[in-house]
Amino acid sequence: MSRTAMADIGSSPLPLLFRRRSSGEIRNLATVSSSILPAFGTVVDDGYSHLKKYVIVPYDQRYRWWQTFLVVLVLYSAWASVFELAFNKTARGPLLIVDLVVDVFFAIDIVLTFFVAYLDKSTYLLVDDHKKIALRYVTRVWFFMDLTSTLPYQFIFRIFTGAWHDGEVFSFLNLLRLWRLWRVSEFFKRLEKDTRFSYFWTRLLKLLGVIVFAVHSAGCFYYWLARHHKTPANTWIGTAIEDFKHRSVWLCYTYSIYWSIVTLTTVGYGDLHAVNTGEKIFNMIYMLFNIGLTAYTIGNMTNLVVHAAVRTFAMRDALNELLRYASKNRLPEGLREQMMAHMQLKFKTAELQQEEVLQDLPKAIRSSIAQHLFRRTVEKSYLFNGVSEDLVSQLVSDMKAEYFPPKVEIILQNEIPTDFYILVSGAVDLLTYKNGTEQFLSKLGAADMAGEIGVIFNIPQPFTVRTKRLSQVVRISHHHFKQMIQPQSEDGKIIIANFMKYLQGLKEDVLQEIPFLTELLADQTQKPTEQNEEQQNRETLDSQDASPEGRTGTSSLPGESTIRVIIHGHHPSQGTSSDRLGKLVYLPDSLQDLFNLAEKKFGKRGSTILMADGSKVEELNVLRENDHLFVV
Repeated sequence: MSRTAMADIGSSPLPLLFRRRSSGEIRNLATVSSSILPAFGTVVDDGYSHLKKYVIVPYDQRYRWWQTFLVVLVLYSAWASVFELAFNKTARGPLLIVDLVVDVFFAIDIVLTFFVAYLDKSTYLLVDDHKKIALRYVTRVWFFMDLTSTLPYQFIFRIFTGAWHDGEVFSFLNLLRLWRLWRVSEFFKRLEKDTRFSYFWTRLLKLLGVIVFAVHSAGCFYYWLARHHKTPANTWIGTAIEDFKHRSVWLCYTYSIYWSIVTLTTVGYGDLHAVNTGEKIFNMIYMLFNIGLTAYTIGNMTNLVVHAAVRTFAMRDALNELLRYASKNRLPEGLREQMMAHMQLKFKTAELQQEEVLQDLPKAIRSSIAQHLFRRTVEKSYLFNGVSEDLVSQLVSDMKAEYFPPKVEIILQNEIPTDFYILVSGAVDLLTYKNGTEQFLSKLGAADMAGEIGVIFNIPQPFTVRTKRLSQVVRISHHHFKQMIQPQSEDGKIIIANFMKYLQGLKEDVLQEIPFLTELLADQTQKPTEQNEEQQNRETLDSQDASPEGRTGTSSLPGESTIRVIIHGHHPSQGTSSDRLGKLVYLPDSLQDLFNLAEKKFGKRGSTILMADGSKVEELNVLRENDHLFVV
């Protein structure tokens, strides 16, 4: 299809969202929701993204400001047209000049409309063909109403006749200006969707505007009925002001607005009341209208107030449910306080976490948010010091942020290790229990980790972790952590090295709580010596032209082998009593090395390696993490 044919159909608006110098530029992404967007499946071609010359994009910021300026003029013309009809104040002098200036601006808008692109409802493409734009505008009722509501009829009559006409026909024609009120409705619809403005105050301003215009219009029409009655004294205002037609306009306007407000609010003092039949009919119509207006106003105000307090209601209901649950089950007072504190903190931090909102966002955006918030904390933690950028990014993307109030347990001693935590802010205590007595071990601060010992060794958590003050943590799942580490062998070695270095720096009282740590650390200090001896043996064998199949050795450096197994010095059928606990070791490179290691641990030489089910192990590469091996 040729470029001309594509231009006749329309141009897709999507590329214009990002063109800095286009008339369709969007400078704030908050306004995209109110912009014209392409339909699903629309093919966007940059070759046809440029609009024709002298075409205005409807969501252009400059055009939007022009429309906002016209809204201000609409408010004036809506007030003036009804006022001029009621009080027979056809535009003269300064008022005429103001009306003419307002009409000139709306005439300019009519001309601009011939250059504003529109969205084709069948193709959902932005049409920029001048002929199609003009034909669409002229053949719709909008053009006729815009034109008739803009023409200055009395001024035109003055030009052709040379005299002013004092009749009310021009005042009735000026009521056509009320057609422009649709611009106000569209303006408020756009403000309600724009997050830069408060929805509450936007709706409140809209409701106030509807009420004020209803009061103004009803008061003016009611006064118009009194002014045209054949007996002025037999009218609602004539009973209060006998010569009201000769009194000040603003005095009569005040009486009219006073009656309108009193009637709208259903107060009805009775000082101004309908006298003749026409006024009574108008009163009945106005009061029926007031029923709908009052229901509309009260309904909207109720929604706004309830929406603002709905979170408070939900929090109070949740707290009451917790109190009833604790009372029925006779929970201790300390546990009740922890439950209440956690629930209150959950509601207070809901605006910061916004989990429901973030779940609806694309994964890439959620990942970018997590990187911005927690990447620096993860990089400061000891376990991930020196690992690759890719691993850090993966870890941060899968983290879950949580808040904990003071004096609440994050981890309980001897619980299953499902997660470990990195402290973002706050402080926690590391505790242990001996003979029913709580003992303090150490204090952790920002960027410190908790629960990683249980996760890495796959043992019950050795310590209880309790918050000292309000703390924010990020949680990493044990399952996800292993999935990310397994394909990253180099990063796995770095993590193991960092972990072993951290264990070597632990206090003596902390190491005593995990009995096998002391033995494990002792083995790690002996491995460099074994490595040197093995290297010397290999050099000797190489100098003697030994074959590669004859070489043996063990994994020497910390983290060189990341597979850990538990070895036992008895037959699997003999059970695992407390005096037959296994030893957690790194899996060596050969069966012979494994026999040597078992002899060193248990003081006796084995010849066969069995699994827990009695099957014989003949190759080490079939073993997995944390397998139990029985050397007999």
